[in-house]
Amino acid sequence: MTKLRPEFLDDPRYRALKSQILELMASHQSPLSSLQPPQSDKTIPYEQLMESFVSYRGGNLYYPYLSTGLGNGAFVQLADGSVKLDFISGIGAHWAHGNAEIISSGIDAALMDTVMQGNLQQHTLSVDVFERFCRLSGMDHCFLTTSGAMAAENAIKLSFHHFEGKRHRILAFEKCFIGRTLSLASITDNSAYRVGLPKTVAVDYVPFYDSSDPEGSTQRAVDVLKSHLNRYPEQHAVMCMELIQGEGGYFPGTKDFFHALINVLKEHSVLVMADEIQTFGRTENPFAFQTFGCEDLVDIVTIGKLSQVCATLYRSKLKPKPGLISQTFTSSSSALHAASVILKSFEEGDFFGVDGSIMTHGRYFQSKLAELSHKYPEALSGPFGYGVMVAFKPYSGTKEEAVEFAKVMFEKGLIGFIAGREPTRIRFLMPVGALSIQDIDLAISVIEETLHATRSRS
Repeated sequence: MTKLRPEFLDDPRYRALKSQILELMASHQSPLSSLQPPQSDKTIPYEQLMESFVSYRGGNLYYPYLSTGLGNGAFVQLADGSVKLDFISGIGAHWAHGNAEIISSGIDAALMDTVMQGNLQQHTLSVDVFERFCRLSGMDHCFLTTSGAMAAENAIKLSFHHFEGKRHRILAFEKCFIGRTLSLASITDNSAYRVGLPKTVAVDYVPFYDSSDPEGSTQRAVDVLKSHLNRYPEQHAVMCMELIQGEGGYFPGTKDFFHALINVLKEHSVLVMADEIQTFGRTENPFAFQTFGCEDLVDIVTIGKLSQVCATLYRSKLKPKPGLISQTFTSSSSALHAASVILKSFEEGDFFGVDGSIMTHGRYFQSKLAELSHKYPEALSGPFGYGVMVAFKPYSGTKEEAVEFAKVMFEKGLIGFIAGREPTRIRFLMPVGALSIQDIDLAISVIEETLHATRSRS
């Protein structure tokens, strides 16, 4: 396909100026290659800035994290002068800090005629992003949107629309997280996310895969699914599937488990939606549904976070009538440009495959966590997860223990987060676009320091 682009992007004067900017950025980024503590002369202004932020926001931040906007790979600089190792990536939203290709694309985007791109007047680069998403996923159509929640909303609307209003129920896994809009909060299996909210859709839950009882948990899930389908015949439009439960604590399913459920769903003409908001670009394939051998079985895919722009990908049979899905903004110019860079990197780089960088780094991190688990069996259980979605359980796995561990770890320079309930785990989403063995070794050393600092309190 011929790619059309503004002529000024190829003007030698512009290219020379952009090269100077990138060289300048590199010179400021280079010192950010190790952990650094806060600088004393910046501590009080930083605390004041945090207080102001919290006051205007109307609530505390989970971490005292306000960045300067400067980063280098897996490292990020905060406004108090400290440098942290970022192993949560904005809960999966960051490719890398200060990536030269992303910065370069952002400079191009800053010179576009508009800041935001919309559905009425589309940007030529959208065609490139559409094409790459569909090629990577094997889906027929792509609708871009500004958030993962809207991508999921559109998927649900497509599903109901497909059955012309004759089916109005949804299936989902227990402990799933789909989103926080009114309808998605009704699907997400966490009552804390819908306190005071009205119920908007009817949802029936199916137990997820249990690795300690593969055959038994699969049969239980199939039995529960059949029970729902028999109780509400021809009323379910779609089943929302997280193939690796992210918010639930990084629990992966298996090919046999998903195939057993999907076979039943297909018998009842229920659509299959793969929620790939967190899993996209984090296993040995671009999408987790491909990793679990469901390429020909999934009807709708939702993506976001790592891709920068969010999207609903779907089969031709679900093509809606005009007006069903639309919105003012497709995305920002900078997000579209960044998405194009990231998707091109995935297509041309060595990220995927059993021996690709994603699985190689994931295995290495898990092997090092396993060594810590063997060394401190009373303090660390695991590791858990898949690819570069990695977690472990601190101590007995209470939420209080996990929160304390995460915050002490942050103070020592490593950023992770928590996930799951009963038990609660420490989880990591490593920066796919800039990760090295040395980064992982540094993370392990901080985790061990945090173990020493917290063991006496547990």
